[in-house]
Amino acid sequence: MSRYVPATSAEQQEMLAAIGLRSFDELFSAIPAGMTADKLNIPAGQAELSVRRRVEGAAGRNKLFRSIFRGGGAYNHYIPALVKQIASNETFVTAYTPYQAEISQGILQSIFEYQTMMCELTGLDVSNASVYDGATAAAEAAAMCLGPKRNIILVSGAANPMVIDVIRTYSYGSGAELKIVPAKDGVTDAGALASVLDGAACLYVQQPNYFGLIEDAEALGAAAHEGGAKFVMGVHPIAAAILKSAGESGADIAVGDAQPLGMPLSFGGPYLGFMTAVNDMARKLPGRIAGETADIDGKRAFVLTLQAREQHIRREKASSNICSNQALCALTAAVYLTVMGPSGLADAARQCASKAHYAAEKICSVDGFDLVYGGEFFNEFVTSCPAESGALMKRLGDRGILGGLPVDGGILWCATEMNTKDDIDELVNELTEALKEAVR
Repeated sequence: MSRYVPATSAEQQEMLAAIGLRSFDELFSAIPAGMTADKLNIPAGQAELSVRRRVEGAAGRNKLFRSIFRGGGAYNHYIPALVKQIASNETFVTAYTPYQAEISQGILQSIFEYQTMMCELTGLDVSNASVYDGATAAAEAAAMCLGPKRNIILVSGAANPMVIDVIRTYSYGSGAELKIVPAKDGVTDAGALASVLDGAACLYVQQPNYFGLIEDAEALGAAAHEGGAKFVMGVHPIAAAILKSAGESGADIAVGDAQPLGMPLSFGGPYLGFMTAVNDMARKLPGRIAGETADIDGKRAFVLTLQAREQHIRREKASSNICSNQALCALTAAVYLTVMGPSGLADAARQCASKAHYAAEKICSVDGFDLVYGGEFFNEFVTSCPAESGALMKRLGDRGILGGLPVDGGILWCATEMNTKDDIDELVNELTEALKEAVR
């Protein structure tokens, strides 16, 4: 069977009409015009080598930064060479749908090991085999908590706006009501939370939050439980090595993006969403769970378990449409955690925190840059900006530095173990010179 099944022009028009569109241009109208191209501008009849050179030349115009100070949900971390070496081994790059356990023991074991490590990292009881990304995981977790008498999803206003948008999309589809718990001084407003808990199915809080601040997750979780809601905690997997775990904070479900665990930035993907939960919610986890058992000879063996909650088996009762997983990305995360080990992961986390605090101190030594929020932070922080942020980021980019992310109120900066002292000092020097030029 061909790997590509074409559709005729008539079939394409029929599909477009079914969603109320007339052309493919309308279908992709949300993409800014400057990011699209009608063609690659390659003359017809070119040899393969000529085409390759043209395409590689175009790719060479991509901007590669010497140092990165931007996070906001995707992070530049060191990836040991062994991670890619193992994950790209042909014995692992295999079919990701291990329905036939008797011939899929290797991939099932790799998923089982991944699940075990994610449970250890989050302090919860059970993990699924992963989902598409962290935002999807958060939305799926919120959907797990909905019930006949609890149809309100509470989300901290200090969470990543893109995650909030995905939860909002899921809420629309399920008919749930989304309420934003406002942020105060950069963190979730506990006082405002108390007034909206009536009828709430769950509360989603990110730790650290979008502004990099450490939330009082334990107190927020306790308040959610007191109001009868589940507590869903968004977890930064590197920070989890040194912060109180989701389980210790009272979370019922922990979710997050495992991109920092061995996956490069790669223009936005593919990434990996992880989900773990307490035992009582195991049967509501979407996707797959690989379990350990014994074969007929009493030897250790692995199977897919709890599949009955998947949409392809009990479609009419399914609470999720996900029946897939990011198996190769999950394997990468498991290999990364194995190579780093608990001490290596904790060291990376401590370097992130210490370098971010050094960067904050140095940036705030420049006139006009001040910390917007006074709370404790992990590896991200927000400063005010005395100049036009877009022009400032362009200047940094022209010098090979990817600056912070412009946000309401200033700039969200990020530092990881990849940023050296020299990188930070160079950034500060460029900020200083930029302001001098602005004054002139």
